[in-house]
Amino acid sequence: MKPIITASECASESAGPRPPVLLDVRWQLGGPNGRPDYEAGHLPGAVFVDLDAELAGPAGDGGRHPLPDPEAFGAVMRRAGVGQDTPVVVYDGGQGWAAARAWWLLRWTGHADVRVLDGGLAAWTGDLTTEIPHPAEGDFRPKPGALPTLDAESAAAFARSGLLLDARAAERYRGDVEPIDRVGGHIPGAVSAPTTQNVESDGRYLPAGQLAARFAGLGAESSTEGVGVYCGSGVSGAHEVLALEIAGFTGVLYPGSWSEWSSDPSRPVATGAEPQ
Repeated sequence: MKPIITASECASESAGPRPPVLLDVRWQLGGPNGRPDYEAGHLPGAVFVDLDAELAGPAGDGGRHPLPDPEAFGAVMRRAGVGQDTPVVVYDGGQGWAAARAWWLLRWTGHADVRVLDGGLAAWTGDLTTEIPHPAEGDFRPKPGALPTLDAESAAAFARSGLLLDARAAERYRGDVEPIDRVGGHIPGAVSAPTTQNVESDGRYLPAGQLAARFAGLGAESSTEGVGVYCGSGVSGAHEVLALEIAGFTGVLYPGSWSEWSSDPSRPVATGAEPQ
């Protein structure tokens, strides 16, 4: 199953005999909560899910957006109407990071039928509504571990012997600026691969062939250890994992990402251009 769905496909399925559960996860890094935007207009039937409060655990040693408690996450999904076998479509405001985070979490906890609305809300041409739905509770029971993950030690190993992609903006990778975390730079050996290069100007993912060429050029085909991915706090990294899946590669997320790595002064930090 493709991990993305077009707006026209979503509209068709929503009007069909097995409509997907729609999750609205609009979110901006450091921005206001997305709930007011949701209440001002959303896809009919969509339930709002708060990334900071419901798709992440409390910030701490595990980073700024550590993985949520699986049981708490499961309760949020059931409240939204997610069942073991119900299809799910997730969308955000168009950047794709938050939707990919929700997609990754559902996949990580064992839900097989989840897709991201390609291009987000901006791609939707149908009507919006302000009606707040109250779906019947679903029966989804999370089983974490369905997707592999990295910790700090295994991420460092990927950078040494495989391929570790840094999904943040290139200037944060180089250490030119660091607006959020303790120190700028990157995990030694990691390769810069900003998420902005996964998408068209309208936020829709590049075609599979172009993404495959991009990741092959970064070393994905020659990496015998697979492809590890990290970002600032495990959100935009999920976007990279999704792009890798479209391209035919398997990405392994480091959920703690740079916010966890850089919080420990004993861990090495590299700066400047990516390794040659």
